[in-house]
Amino acid sequence: MQSDITTLCIESDRSIIEAIRLMDQSRMGIVLVVDSDRRLLGTITDGDIRRAVLAKISFSESVDLLLTRKGDDGHINPVTAFIGAEESTWIDLLKRHKISHLPLLDSEQRVDGLVKLDELLLGRTPELEAIVMAGGEGQRLMPLTANTPKPMLPVGDKPLLEIIIKNLAAAGITKVKVATHHKPETITTHFGDGKDFGVDLSYVSEERPLGTAGGLGLLKTPDQTTLVINGDILTNVDFRAMLSYHKEHKADLTVAVRHYDLKVPYGVVECDGPVVKKITEKPIFGVFVNAGIYLLEPAVYRFIPNDEHFHMTQLIGRLLNAKRVVVSFPIHEEWLDIGDHTDYQRAQELIKGLGVHP
Repeated sequence: MQSDITTLCIESDRSIIEAIRLMDQSRMGIVLVVDSDRRLLGTITDGDIRRAVLAKISFSESVDLLLTRKGDDGHINPVTAFIGAEESTWIDLLKRHKISHLPLLDSEQRVDGLVKLDELLLGRTPELEAIVMAGGEGQRLMPLTANTPKPMLPVGDKPLLEIIIKNLAAAGITKVKVATHHKPETITTHFGDGKDFGVDLSYVSEERPLGTAGGLGLLKTPDQTTLVINGDILTNVDFRAMLSYHKEHKADLTVAVRHYDLKVPYGVVECDGPVVKKITEKPIFGVFVNAGIYLLEPAVYRFIPNDEHFHMTQLIGRLLNAKRVVVSFPIHEEWLDIGDHTDYQRAQELIKGLGVHP
């Protein structure tokens, strides 16, 4: 039980970015919106923040705006319990309402604690295994990658792949496969069976490059959700939050997305035939881009060809054509796709402030 709730409480007139900072510090996936007497007005969860990103709501807006949006959807009143109740009562409420967090109130209806379902169910770990796609040759990073796979390039004092694997282990994901191609012995010699890095590690070798998803076709269909992550990504994305979001939306595949601004350096002219209707000077278009992190249900694997070059974008296209549920998980955490020398230098700076597990 979280008894020191001061780091979880925020007043409704504070900004969304302040709520995000509190959430990032506590890693609890929730903040409690309270009044001056610490009485609960509502809750803001990690999922609420992600949906605000999709709605392109500015993080400078107040937390009250998110509460209003929840009220419009009929979810303004959070489920709560008395702090003196039995644990079995808390677990029953969490399961019955299909929620992950339960605020606890004292006899005067003030917030006095918080419990999480996965903490009450001792020994529970994410129902998740991971596959790291680490077979890329990294042509744009030559000559650094001539004799070193791109995921093994050092970022700070560790290979990038080691940072990824340790972050997976810290999230409770201990069964990890690594898809290799370029200089695979560099990876297998460094990691071995993974025990020194807190994971059970195995490998799948691509005899030839198979694209961003082709290596999955070499695997036996798993019996649980799998996290697939590109091996050239530096991030502190909350994988457990992504899994909760995936399950909440009953998705077959979830793709992490990142907001990206496209800046047009010219005046954009809108025409109806030869007639000019509007001109906008150097507009900025906001889009969401693929962040290279995915969650896949076992049923998705039948859409992946065996031992063929195949990209994740093709898989998503097949799923959409088959009317399967594909959802986007917007990330607001730090994220960098290390594609070229400029990105690699940025990674050396980013790692200094990034929460990376030792």
